[in-house]
Amino acid sequence: MRTALKLPLHNAKNIEQAKLPIVTPEMPSIVIPLCSGARAIEDAAFPFESLSDIAEMESWRKEINRPLSHIHKWWAQRLGTVFRAVVLSTLAPKGSNVLNLFYSRVKIPNVVIFDPFMGSGTTVTETVKLGARAIGRDINSVAYFLVRNALAIHDRARVLEMFSAIEQDVAPKLRSLYEAQLPDGRRVLVLYYFWVKTVACPQCERSVDLFSSYIFAKHAYPWKFPEARAVCPYCGEINKMRFDTTEAFCSNCSKSFNPTKGTVQRQTAVCPCCAHEFPIGKTIRARGSAPEHRLYAKLVLMPDGSKEYLSADAFDHALVVKADKELKSKKNAFPIVLIEPGYNTNQALGYNYRYWHEFFNSRQLLSLSILADRIKAIDEPSLQDLFVCLFSGMLEFNNMFASYKGEGTGAVRHMFSHHILKPERMPLEANPWGTHKSSGSFSTMFKNRILRAIDYATKPFEMVLINTDGKKSGGKVYDLSEAIGYECAITFSEFSNGRRVYLSCGDSSRTDLLEKSVDAVITDPPFFDNVHYSQLADFFHVWQRYILGEKSCWTEPTTRSTNEVQNSNADVFTDRLCAVWRESYRVLKDNGLLVFTYHHSRGEGWSSVLKALMDAGFGIVAVHPVKAEMSGATPKKQTKEPINLDIIIVCRKLKNLDRHKWNGDLWRGVMPVAANQAANQIVRFNDSGRTLSRNDVRIIVMSQLLQQLSVSVSTESALALLDANTAEIESIIDNLHIQHAKP
Repeated sequence: MRTALKLPLHNAKNIEQAKLPIVTPEMPSIVIPLCSGARAIEDAAFPFESLSDIAEMESWRKEINRPLSHIHKWWAQRLGTVFRAVVLSTLAPKGSNVLNLFYSRVKIPNVVIFDPFMGSGTTVTETVKLGARAIGRDINSVAYFLVRNALAIHDRARVLEMFSAIEQDVAPKLRSLYEAQLPDGRRVLVLYYFWVKTVACPQCERSVDLFSSYIFAKHAYPWKFPEARAVCPYCGEINKMRFDTTEAFCSNCSKSFNPTKGTVQRQTAVCPCCAHEFPIGKTIRARGSAPEHRLYAKLVLMPDGSKEYLSADAFDHALVVKADKELKSKKNAFPIVLIEPGYNTNQALGYNYRYWHEFFNSRQLLSLSILADRIKAIDEPSLQDLFVCLFSGMLEFNNMFASYKGEGTGAVRHMFSHHILKPERMPLEANPWGTHKSSGSFSTMFKNRILRAIDYATKPFEMVLINTDGKKSGGKVYDLSEAIGYECAITFSEFSNGRRVYLSCGDSSRTDLLEKSVDAVITDPPFFDNVHYSQLADFFHVWQRYILGEKSCWTEPTTRSTNEVQNSNADVFTDRLCAVWRESYRVLKDNGLLVFTYHHSRGEGWSSVLKALMDAGFGIVAVHPVKAEMSGATPKKQTKEPINLDIIIVCRKLKNLDRHKWNGDLWRGVMPVAANQAANQIVRFNDSGRTLSRNDVRIIVMSQLLQQLSVSVSTESALALLDANTAEIESIIDNLHIQHAKP
């Protein structure tokens, strides 16, 4: 039997320093009956700082620490640690020791939790782990498909058997498309091909390589491992050098060049032939077609297991031509679907990408077509769905929008690292089947996503922070939760007859749930002005639809819907969010809680949430800051004042709350209370060793202010007070940041 850890938890110090006894399957479960009074999550003592420390560990490797929610790409994948604590404390009575419960074998029977913005399924997964019943709904079919596969019953042996059958049928062919020939005639597998976008110079019509730097491969930690590779701009030779070399002499042609400066600087390029400087985007748009690419290098797996960078040669180019001819001979080889304009697709459209298949080169499309045909032939629906999920997931690493991260980390930087469809000037073509040293391939993702998820479902665990002689590390606590795997209901009627999980795809402002049938609504709504999920999810949807057929939630060529909440127009976002909250109000029992996580850097983001809640009949009874999902994402690194926190917003039906009766003076009636409570939460974070950015302070202050305003006599008065005191609010944020949040 696998041993596991358990903590007798009382506070954050004990989490780190206590000796950890063993949890065994024989230990009894703690059964928590549904509380009809105040809940633990309404308590000001909710241990958000200790939970944030645990969540921090999860956030660095979410795909390992919560693999079920990462079986496929989704955006804003929330931390399971946070939502386990939220579910527990939403149902447990006020005064409960949340940290003790967190590391206990808890059962919450006969309770129904509804998530109307299901996303990657974090709420649903954490709910069923605690023995409760879950309803998840999302308007996007890609999210629905992901969660359905994550929670389904999977026979590990049968899954392995099917993978072996697929490997036997298609791997030899796919490997033959990614071979290289060494000078001595031996054939080796190629791990990655390196390409560069090219565009004709508007003045001399010569083809210009869009290199921002001729150094194309370096280590993720270059100061520790300084060796890099650069391509000679004159003869194409691959040269070894330090990553910060500014003057180099090619080992082949002996010409001098600065490897750190290519033809591109920001949005302009300089033609090396005539020295004409031109805008890249405008020049590409004027051509009327997507830019072409030139293959210049490869990374091969040598017979002795080492890796070597080599120049592209005639054999490589011939293989590309051969793949292109074979692709053209296939009928219906890939989905042909137009890209619709949108906030997150316009950048690709600006480079003349008009169809989703144009994100791939011919060899990638041929490989995907071969794999897709084999998966279409699987006659067991649940197995076919699982391998479509795997196939769909690998797409983000195997396209011409992906790039090279370098040695020392996962080599392929996936296409959504910037949360937009950003055309990559130096794209990377990975080996789609892969090797044991590949990244983002079908075979490696089968092991790292599918099998890891199945193993987690069989034996779930929680993360624990361990402090040994001043060094912090993470441990895993097993045997706290039941195994995961369900035949999910497809209607509420079916769910009512005893199924544990009900998943559906559709508009959450209209459901088939009965009135007052839900004990709590726990969710994470989308932002109105951030990543537009459906615009990006279409990249996966067109391939899922191509394999599974135009049925169920794949009848339409896009996942976009006129009813989706996410919208760049704040008024539209508010109205649609309010519609979902109204439906949540209808299905929620009168003593139930609506709990959701949220953050925003702009005032209108908070005004929208306040109006949507109050108009739907909800008031806020508690707010708690907690670690947000991302720790190392590219967009966060590019932000001067990043938001590292989410706010847990706890709501009850307004009809059960006492309304404020202040005289309309926000500054004297509401702001002191909000500022004092915000200061207390900031200090608690300081005492736990966490430093907050100004935007972190902002969301704490705004959430406390919204809590006070949400029980105003009217929505109009609350919004008017919020709008009239913008300068005063900013001053409070500045003062609190200076006093408490800076190191």
